[in-house]
Amino acid sequence: MAAKQFTSAEWKAIRKTLDKDPEKFGLPKRVYGSVTLGSFNIRKLGSFRNRNQTTWEFLAHVCEHFDLLALQEILDDLSGLRRLMSLLGPDFGLVISDTTGAFPGRRGLAERLGFIYNRRLVERTEIATDITYDRTEILKTLARNRDTIRPVMNRYGKYLESVKAWEDSGRAGPKPTALTKAKLRMPVFLTFIRQPFCAGFRIRGHPGTEPYEFMAVDAHLNYGDPKHDPKQEFYALMNWIVARAGQKGKTYHPNFILLGDLNMDFDDPEKDKERLEKDIKELNAITQEGVSVNFPFLDIHPGQSEVFRTNARLSQTYDQIGLFSWDKRLPAYKDNETIMSKNPTGPDYGVFNFVKLFSEALKVPESQWEGLIERFHHKVSDHMPLWLRLPLP
Repeated sequence: MAAKQFTSAEWKAIRKTLDKDPEKFGLPKRVYGSVTLGSFNIRKLGSFRNRNQTTWEFLAHVCEHFDLLALQEILDDLSGLRRLMSLLGPDFGLVISDTTGAFPGRRGLAERLGFIYNRRLVERTEIATDITYDRTEILKTLARNRDTIRPVMNRYGKYLESVKAWEDSGRAGPKPTALTKAKLRMPVFLTFIRQPFCAGFRIRGHPGTEPYEFMAVDAHLNYGDPKHDPKQEFYALMNWIVARAGQKGKTYHPNFILLGDLNMDFDDPEKDKERLEKDIKELNAITQEGVSVNFPFLDIHPGQSEVFRTNARLSQTYDQIGLFSWDKRLPAYKDNETIMSKNPTGPDYGVFNFVKLFSEALKVPESQWEGLIERFHHKVSDHMPLWLRLPLP
């Protein structure tokens, strides 16, 4: 039996609690002289019929607090996204990718990636593109790893038979049968399951100052299996961005900001941070002098006792913001311990913890959060939005 959506009375209590103290729950307020970037995986953002009007109004209220917001899990049906944009109004623009993750007309979870931006502070520049590894790079990978790949390819026949049966089952009627598509785990990275999306943006500041100009990268990376897939997509994307950012003078904008659901395995911050810090330090070492790589959400915010969590069960930090920058005005890795400035314009970062909001507004004790999550994780989302505030130039 499907969980019941929040009632109008419950939404009224939620909005009243939020309006009383938005900062308590991490919703970034609008501060003159600053700009707020963020990322929000809104679970299966498809038909407007899948959420009631009060839910759409809540999502719009959240989104309007961001000046540039990367969205993941936008489905092929854009009616829900259009409903969201209509509630945001003409001050907000939109750019989205085509579907990725499934071949057109075949079974699979095809998704779009997109950016909502506040036209009053943020403007699009000309470029918008997918991030791909070209055929030559894929062929080189196949050649270099042929001995490792060969045993996997020997199982290809049964894999194709299984995939065909799985696809055919979806043609038998409106609901596919219970067949599960076989998995063929490649031991090396070949290409992304969902191509990351990249668009150029400019943020103008005070008169006479240089604007922030950067390529924003929106990604929804493969969840994978930690035992078989050591985050191939994550490292492939990092290497691509680092290599491209290192080509200063050739890139459209030399700075890159990554915003997305990276599905990072970060359930044990003390252990995982050591591994990821090592990787980030290596990335910093291989970039040309002057390029900074920074993932602030891997660190404990100075105002918090533990790392921010971004999933509804508060156990993981799947979503991340990463900066790959030549611009010395953007926070670097070494700045994270003191990033929370006394200046209200930032830099600063955080997460809008609507799990805590719903719990407090509806008077649900932490011991009963699992039932609460069941009520909203499909109709609101199972991810919470994260944000980075920057002072305007």
